[in-house]
Amino acid sequence: MRIVFFGTPAFAVPTLQTLLDSSHAVVGVVTQPDRPKGRGQRVVDSPVKALALARAIPLTQPARLRDPSVAATLRAWQPDLGVVAAYGKLIPSEILALPPRGLINVHASLLPKYRGAAPVHRAVIEGETETGVTIMRVEALLDAGPMLARRTRPIGPDETSDVVERDLARLGAALLLQVVGEMAAGTHQEERQDSMACSYAPRLTREEGLIDWALPASRIHNRVRGLYPWPHACTYLDGTRVIVLRTHVEEAAAGAPPGTIVAVSRDALHVATGDDGRLAIDRVQLEGGRPLEIREFLAGHRVAPGARFTGT
Repeated sequence: MRIVFFGTPAFAVPTLQTLLDSSHAVVGVVTQPDRPKGRGQRVVDSPVKALALARAIPLTQPARLRDPSVAATLRAWQPDLGVVAAYGKLIPSEILALPPRGLINVHASLLPKYRGAAPVHRAVIEGETETGVTIMRVEALLDAGPMLARRTRPIGPDETSDVVERDLARLGAALLLQVVGEMAAGTHQEERQDSMACSYAPRLTREEGLIDWALPASRIHNRVRGLYPWPHACTYLDGTRVIVLRTHVEEAAAGAPPGTIVAVSRDALHVATGDDGRLAIDRVQLEGGRPLEIREFLAGHRVAPGARFTGT
């Protein structure tokens, strides 16, 4: 089939690569405009754009999909099917109507749970032990279209969202290719989503990173995992912002107010949490610095039991 691909970040690359290496023809790529990135705010190509350029695939980067030139470009490409993987914007109805076989999407959750922009991060934050990918039709409502296939994947107790997302990207690419083959053969099946069972995964915000030490240790641990690699979980020690990169839950009572450092060992800061729990911090990063194991952090910072992490 002739396929037009919509995608932007690294999550979308395995799907595009899989399609490019298949018997199907990727006739064009739609990706978001280049944006400044990093401390230097240097404008860089998106991962999808970089791959499209490397493979000499026709490319467009519209600021608005409703611009008439976008529909004209897609008509010129004459796609049979549209494939979406983390494009990053809602696709308007006039674009949905262009490919004769419609558009299908690789979504990184087991729909109808976690519709929205941050399904992997939200699943990890909520302490889910299982997630997966869903291939579904793109409709006007956000992530609400009929499902064509789903695959599950366990979430380990210490896995971070970036690790889970990379694996789901590979899993989703293989599943997408299977569905495209079924559509070409006319053997695909569709299942409506149960809207009563749906939940949403809104885009992450920087403000969500601040740790509430009154939460149970397991919930803080899940937030640290789910907010990695952005926006990061963070806290303050003597007015200095500390990014918390890795933790583990301890089976011990703290006997101190939440946020109190109850013990300092060679490899961890042991912190009181809500429900009289304890969370060990294993790896941190200071503003503008590099990630540090706690033994490295302690080599340059004096921290004693009784010190307390705060919200400012």
